[in-house]
This record gives sequence, C-alpha cells and structure tokens, in this order.
Amino acid sequence: MSHTVAMGQAGLIPESRKSAGRLLIVLTSLLLAATVIFQILDASGVFTFGLPDWRPSLYAYIVWAISIGISQVMMRGEAGHKALFLLPALLFTVAMVIFPTVFGFYIAFSEWNLSSFDGQKFNGLDNLRTLYNDSYFWNALRNMTFYVASVLLQYALAFGLALLLNADIRARKFFRVAFLLPFMLSPVAVSWMIGKSLMEFRFGPIAAFARHLGWDNPAFFTTPWIARFSILALDAWVWLPFMIILILAGLQAMPKDIQEAAKVDGAAGWTSFWHITFPLMLPVSVTTIVLRIIFQLKLADIVINTTSGGPGGATDTVSSFIFREYRDRSNVGYGTMAAEVYLIIIIIFITILLNLVGRFMRREAAQ
Repeated sequence: MSHTVAMGQAGLIPESRKSAGRLLIVLTSLLLAATVIFQILDASGVFTFGLPDWRPSLYAYIVWAISIGISQVMMRGEAGHKALFLLPALLFTVAMVIFPTVFGFYIAFSEWNLSSFDGQKFNGLDNLRTLYNDSYFWNALRNMTFYVASVLLQYALAFGLALLLNADIRARKFFRVAFLLPFMLSPVAVSWMIGKSLMEFRFGPIAAFARHLGWDNPAFFTTPWIARFSILALDAWVWLPFMIILILAGLQAMPKDIQEAAKVDGAAGWTSFWHITFPLMLPVSVTTIVLRIIFQLKLADIVINTTSGGPGGATDTVSSFIFREYRDRSNVGYGTMAAEVYLIIIIIFITILLNLVGRFMRREAAQ
C-alpha cells in the first residue's frame, strides 16, 4: 500500500522538477570527477595547478553528497525523503571504504618512500613487476595457504569441544566460561603473554617443561616448521572460542525431538552424530568456517609480535609482510601495491568460496 502511495506521489512530481534533479546530479558528479582528476594530475607532477592539498576534492565530495540528497527529494518526493535516512550510511561507505581503496590504487602505481627526499613519483607498473619477482611475497602467500588450511583442524577441535560443553556434565557453566576466556584477550596480549613470556626459550616455564621432557633446545620460534605450528597454536587458542560459540549455539538450537526419535530407533554415539547431528549442523558449520577463514586471512599481530616473520620469512603472512614494508622500509608505494594485490586475491578467493558453499548447500537441501 505504502509503495503504491509512494509511486502515486512520484507520478505527481512535475517532469521539469525531475529533470532539474537529474541535472543537479550530473553537474555535481562532473565537478567531483574533474576535481579529483586535477588533484591526481597535480600530485603526480603531470600538470601543476598549485593545489596545496586534497581539500578541494573533499569540498567537491561534500557538495556532491548534499546534491544527491536534494536531487532525491526533487525526483522522488516522499520516497526521496525516506531515502535520506539511508544516504548517510551510503556516503560514509563511499568515503571510508571505496575512496581509500581507489586512492590506494593511485598510490600503488607510484614510487613513494618516506625516507627519501624525492617525494612521490609515478612509476607505472614497476611496483607490480617488483612484487611479481619478490620471493618473500610469494612465500607469505604460501604460508597463508598453510594457515588457512589449518581452519579445518580448528573447526574439528571446536566441534568436539562444543559437543562436550553441550553435554550434561558437571561444572558445565564453569567450563563454558573457561573456554571463552581466550576470546576476551587481544591477540597482541596473547602473543606477548604466551609467545614472549611462557614460550621464551631461556626462562619460559613451557620451555623449562620441554627441557624436563628431554628437548635440549626448546626454541619455539627459530625452526621454521616449529615456529609455524607455534603461531598456529597461539592463533587457535585465541579464535577457537569464537568457533565454539557459533557451533554451541547451533547445537542448542537443534530440535530435541529429532534426537530423541533417533535414540528410540537405536541410533546413538557416532551413528547419531554422523547421520543426524552433523547434517543438521551443516549451515552453522559452513558459516563458522567461512567467517574463520576471513579472520585468518588477516593474521598479522601474533606473527609481528613473536617472530616478525622470521626465521627468514618462514612464518610471514601477507599482512605482516605489508606491515614491514611500511614500518621498516617506509616503502609506501610498494607496500600499497602489495596490499591492493592481496585485496584482489582475497576478493577472488572469497567469491569462489561462497559460490562453492552456495552450490553445496543447495545440493544438500535438495537431497
């Protein structure tokens, strides 16, 4: 009904008013585009317009944002007033997500080292060629494959612990709180508290216990494979509670009558889990794994604080690699190129993953 009224009101708006609204959008959009182009040309040194900073683009964006709101009211009437409530969120997304991404591409194709007095210079595809031949970047990508693959093992552990916490055991509430404690800590705090203190190879209690068991040199972060598994252990300790919460919520939401009917039919233990619990938990499981993979792709803080990517880049993630390009080498242009390429890889990977997950869920629902 309201949609019909809104359509009727839109039909009562004079065509000249609608045309004026469209013209306002076109003119302010051209103004914004021209201002940004002039700013880019001026910053790149192609032409000199004497623009001191990027304020003209900011002012042009503000004018464009205001004109969008005015034009919506002019063209759509009452529906345009309703659209104004959504417009701030849209404009904020454009300003804080889309624009920084586009601006990052501009920086990525430039040579910009903060330790140099030359400033920013356009260098075309040089950063991309350097990145293609950078063995440390490809090593970080291989490490990310290893870290992301470990999510399946984390999921299996989380599912087992969730089943335990869902069972009727003594001190169940205490164990639920205890398992959730790591999730309340920052990964940075965990990396220092455990990685730098408890696992310190000279005086750490975990290292001392390892010596007591016969490990002569319990250096958790100096041997490549041991360092990778140590980082995975720290990362899993932080994020397992997140997976446990989601799976436990799914287990508690399962229909009790189905499980009781299975017990009456003689299905118990592993048979009940594999043929009833696990299939019913597939939607929750898929959501948990996908969300955990997304978080895993951002793994950096634990690596930076424990190994700084060492030994020899063996534990590096792409995020920690990019961080060092900014912090240690002050290489803004090259670091931004690595970040933009990694963003494209993540978008492609997540898109394919979600597509495969959607097909899998549709096939399971059809059976």
